[in-house]
Amino acid sequence: MKIVCIGGGPAGLYFGLLMKLQNPENEITVIERNRPYDTFGWGVVFSDATMQNLREADPVSAQTIGDAFNHWDDIDIHFKGRSIRSSGHGFIGIGRKKLLNILQARCEDVGVKLVFENFVQDDQAIAREYDADLVIASDGINSQIRTRYADTFHPDIDQRRCRFVWLGTKKVFDAFTFAFVQTEHGWFQAHAYRYEDGMSTFIVETPEETWQAAGIEQMSQEEGIAYCEKLFAPWLDGNALISNASHLRGSAIWIRFPRVICNTWVHWNTLETARGQRRVPVVLMGDAAHTAHFSIGSGTKLALEDSIELARCLSGAEGSVEHGLKHYEEVRSVEVLKIQNAARNSTEWFENVERYAELEPEQFAYSLLTRSQRISHENLRLRDPAWLEGFERWIAERAGAPAASGKRPAIPMLTPYQVRGVRLKNRILVSPMAMYSCADGVPGDFHLVHLGARAMGGAGLVMVEMTCVSPDGRITPGCPGLWNDAQTQAFARIVSFVHGNSDARIGVQLGHAGRKGSTQLGWQKIDYPLAEGNWPLLSASALPYIDGVSQAPRAMTRADMDQVRDNFVAAARRAAEAGFDWLELHCAHGYLLSSFISPLTNHREDEYGGSLENRLRFPLEVFHAVRAVWPEDKPMSVRISASDWVEGGITADDAVEIARHFKAAGADMIDCSSGQVSKEEKPVYGRMFQTPFADRVRNEAGIPTIAVGAIFEADHANGIIASGRADLCALARPHLADASWTLREAARVGYTDVAWPSQYFAGKRQLETNFERAAAMAHLDIK
Repeated sequence: MKIVCIGGGPAGLYFGLLMKLQNPENEITVIERNRPYDTFGWGVVFSDATMQNLREADPVSAQTIGDAFNHWDDIDIHFKGRSIRSSGHGFIGIGRKKLLNILQARCEDVGVKLVFENFVQDDQAIAREYDADLVIASDGINSQIRTRYADTFHPDIDQRRCRFVWLGTKKVFDAFTFAFVQTEHGWFQAHAYRYEDGMSTFIVETPEETWQAAGIEQMSQEEGIAYCEKLFAPWLDGNALISNASHLRGSAIWIRFPRVICNTWVHWNTLETARGQRRVPVVLMGDAAHTAHFSIGSGTKLALEDSIELARCLSGAEGSVEHGLKHYEEVRSVEVLKIQNAARNSTEWFENVERYAELEPEQFAYSLLTRSQRISHENLRLRDPAWLEGFERWIAERAGAPAASGKRPAIPMLTPYQVRGVRLKNRILVSPMAMYSCADGVPGDFHLVHLGARAMGGAGLVMVEMTCVSPDGRITPGCPGLWNDAQTQAFARIVSFVHGNSDARIGVQLGHAGRKGSTQLGWQKIDYPLAEGNWPLLSASALPYIDGVSQAPRAMTRADMDQVRDNFVAAARRAAEAGFDWLELHCAHGYLLSSFISPLTNHREDEYGGSLENRLRFPLEVFHAVRAVWPEDKPMSVRISASDWVEGGITADDAVEIARHFKAAGADMIDCSSGQVSKEEKPVYGRMFQTPFADRVRNEAGIPTIAVGAIFEADHANGIIASGRADLCALARPHLADASWTLREAARVGYTDVAWPSQYFAGKRQLETNFERAAAMAHLDIK
């Protein structure tokens, strides 16, 4: 093959090298705009895993690169006058110039042609000049080739909100160092690491608004660098910060990171070449195809691994370049997505240091270390068990857990939590789950077993599904209610069982279905009206849930509001009479109170519509009325849809404001769910996908939160609680599959010192007796 790589960065050089090693008859040309052995930037960072990939791809260059690397395991975090070190992280750093020099020399050794000081402006002309079979667009983050074929690649470029400057210093750091400095304008942070003897990279980053307020935009390059030297003087030990971007003027060295995602990576041109008319592919690679924020150190890793995978795919293409390129795009796009998701999490963390500034240094450090979600709680235990156990002890002490007496402290999800007069034994909550198994709103034996089993399974709090405040407030005929004495007595039986047979607490979620009511059971035609016997519906506005399918509701009058409010109050009194420990007001998922909050469902033109404050008026009125009759020593939470996942609907910014209003009204916690308000929603699913809402609400609105959504391992719950992203974790589907999820997950991660209910031990002894009798009868040794 005849291959031209446009751009002599790591991607272009390494791909050229691998293709030449793969077949010495391949004619490879790498064209670079800069001079030979010239580059900009300072050090780059790899992980040990990336080095292993390089050793497998080309042992010769890997050995040279490995010999030039500086290796370290430690991360130092400097915050609020404290220095915290965690070990076991396995980083390696090398100068960017040194890395390129090694790859350039290796390419020359094997016969790759390097062309320098040639700025390619027309890739098609270059393809014809070199009679290319394949053109690699490795021309970097500002790729002109990507721009030229934007209709094919569909690039999505997001300029992130922080400004950063990439500097160097002769101060040698013995650990990967994060330093945070608060100024009158906001927070600045430094990312620093040694990459060769006597030199370190020193990146300074701050939000755009802080950068503007500090006046750096008007400073010269020298003045901006001097400003950073003064900020970070405690860590520079008198050493200067150095720029190698003398070609830039003023504040132009401060840039915003562009996150690049491309829908496709291959474009085909039909060209007249020396061998006639041919289809020649142009393939994006490295930063031209995708970027990952420097805070996870994966940009160079992605470029090199792109090269490895493309060379592998072309090797196995069996003569079909098109097939090989298709496979390359399929395989790499998935791997890149994983890295970019982690990079997005990390980027957003550094963009919002202010959000976490109230955390104590220990928890701030944990939050930083786990920010990308690539390092989980148990993964951190593998890396640095001593540090993590010390942090778990710190978490347990602040939660008021009993002293560990030299034993391993409680894992975060098993620490207690106090709300008003209610103390939860741990942070796990059985989420409210619609069971559609009531008759006339009365829970029976099914609910006794369902809720009782989960209370005995180790969770700290068991929540009853949305319990309706009136017959016309039900979602389906199978939903529970609290509008009469029979229902109150039935719930009192369940509450009594939970209190008598476990040390769990039990709560009820009160709600009104609104426009989503009078529908079929969940295992029938969900969200569709009943075949017969439908009841009239109410909502903020006369908008059906599903156009052409759902029954149209009536827009509520003031008299309707009075009646619904009074129904909620009556139901709350019955909940207190039944003995519930906790009450949650359901203001999410498009049900009645939610329909007032979302602009998608509230088109009112009176004082209950328009602004967010107006849309919250009736839900807050209901909250105040319920709180007034709910016992003072018992908690009250509010479930909200923190995002409608629809343009023009509720956003995470709105969720913070909604939480502030409920906090002011006296809410103890915000249960942060999302969606189910509109059928037009487009959620972005993934593990713990709704936890960022709980994180923002907790740390910006300053109110405790419950995290929900795709939390299904102890590792997830421990990380959420330990990092301060939420105070409780609610799990639904995992508890459907396993009533004893909490006990089993705790044991799975090695924690068996859990207080089982005394009833378990009585049952266990009876079971052992039965087995002993059976064994004796069968003459078996059961030991």
